[in-house]
Amino acid sequence: MRLALRVLALLVLVALIAACGSSDSQRLVGIGADLHGAPGLQASVYAQGVPNAAAMAFDGQGRLWVATAAYDDSGTDAVYLVDAVGSTPRKVIADAHSPLGLLWIDDTLYVAASGGVDAYTGFDGTTFEDHHQVVALPEGAGEVNGLALSKDGRISLGVSAPCDSCTPTSPYSAAVLSFEPDGSDLRVDASGIRAPVGLAYFPDTDTLYVTMNQRDDLGEATPGDWLSIVHQGQDWDFPGCYGQGGEVCEGAPSPIAELDQHAAVSDVAIVTGQLGTRVGTAAIVAEWAKGLVLAVPLASDGSGATGTPNTLLTGVKNPVAVLVTADGALLVADWATGTVYRISPTSQPALTTS
Repeated sequence: MRLALRVLALLVLVALIAACGSSDSQRLVGIGADLHGAPGLQASVYAQGVPNAAAMAFDGQGRLWVATAAYDDSGTDAVYLVDAVGSTPRKVIADAHSPLGLLWIDDTLYVAASGGVDAYTGFDGTTFEDHHQVVALPEGAGEVNGLALSKDGRISLGVSAPCDSCTPTSPYSAAVLSFEPDGSDLRVDASGIRAPVGLAYFPDTDTLYVTMNQRDDLGEATPGDWLSIVHQGQDWDFPGCYGQGGEVCEGAPSPIAELDQHAAVSDVAIVTGQLGTRVGTAAIVAEWAKGLVLAVPLASDGSGATGTPNTLLTGVKNPVAVLVTADGALLVADWATGTVYRISPTSQPALTTS
């Protein structure tokens, strides 16, 4: 994602203005917390004080963990714990380097950051007793992105290419990888993907949804960012094919939805009715550069998209991380302001911070 952000910074203002004039946005209504969203939704503030929020995960006790990743990697990123709604975030892991993926499995927190994936165990309420690297990637492999747990217990990981259009030298670049929780059996599940950023499995299936950033050096010739289903053994043919079509892309997989151009698309979460019938079953996708959260309608079995993307939320300046809670709400973290919003149907009582 950061590779895209460096190029897109100057485009953000223009993109936000364009987004505010979209037909989707005009159909939205005020839903609270200074946000606009689809009718039937309500918004409240879950937490504040985590600037550059880039990834979220719940632990087994229902506590929220939030990783921060600043625009530049200066080694001052961190992972915070939010004990409950409205609690002041507590810094637990300091001096991190671009942690863009978080995942809890039992009593172990996995953190995907620059260089690979670390496992943290033995949390005593303040610190972790132990941590060690379970996956080490070659230097310069590319940005290390989101994590997702598969139905068979393997951990999936997205790794970007280190460039806009070069041929990566590492097989672990521009790829979706997977490994066992102890770090063993690291393998390439799908290759030739310029920037697989957000990963989410459709509930109770092995269908993996992945958001993909496009090249940033082609101006208006760049296709929109993608939402795709990724299968083991696929080759998406980057850098030769980047969605431009024609013979060079013949035989390459296709996305299930094309999103906005230069959107710096980031995280994805799957809802299956928790946000009401108007949203239904959908992939919820955050677009950092557009300030939009989209809903892509999906088939009830998760097999693919059934409609075009619709704007679900506006008012979040730079949404990056999205996460479904145990009680069926949607959390959206604003990278720009450090606010985590809770989105729920109006039929569900809103949580307060008092």
